[in-house]
Amino acid sequence: MTPFACAHAADALGDHTATIAFTLSAADLGAGMSWGKGVLTFEGHDYPFRIRGGSGAAIGFSKTHATGTVYNLYRIQDIEGTYWSVQGEATVGAGKGAAVMENNNGIHIKFTSRSSGARLAFSVERLTISLTPDAKAASAPVSATLAAATTPAVHE
Repeated sequence: MTPFACAHAADALGDHTATIAFTLSAADLGAGMSWGKGVLTFEGHDYPFRIRGGSGAAIGFSKTHATGTVYNLYRIQDIEGTYWSVQGEATVGAGKGAAVMENNNGIHIKFTSRSSGARLAFSVERLTISLTPDAKAASAPVSATLAAATTPAVHE
């Protein structure tokens, strides 16, 4: 017998480089809005972020808690951007789901979620992730931080 390697669906997404957890609230009446916050864990550091977006063809309200894996993230700033996915949700009381999102930087996020509320949706979802100002400051290169600290102020 010849040994063989099993292919995994996650391998098609690229290199597993980070993990993510977020909470997202959604309110819809035809078209809807989503908002929330989360934490990205990358190279041993936690980076808080905000998430906002919208969808179409949905009605109701839900709150979702999600955890997942980030693929192909090599520079922290590449997590920022608009992610697209096709999602379906039928939540009455509580529900579960999963999705894969991708942004223009080639970053994929695969997550599982549990939701509560009353919402029915099947739509294209657009979510924009933005690092918080604290996370951006923490991710600034050391050389840029030192240059800013040692550059004298110019007064006119």
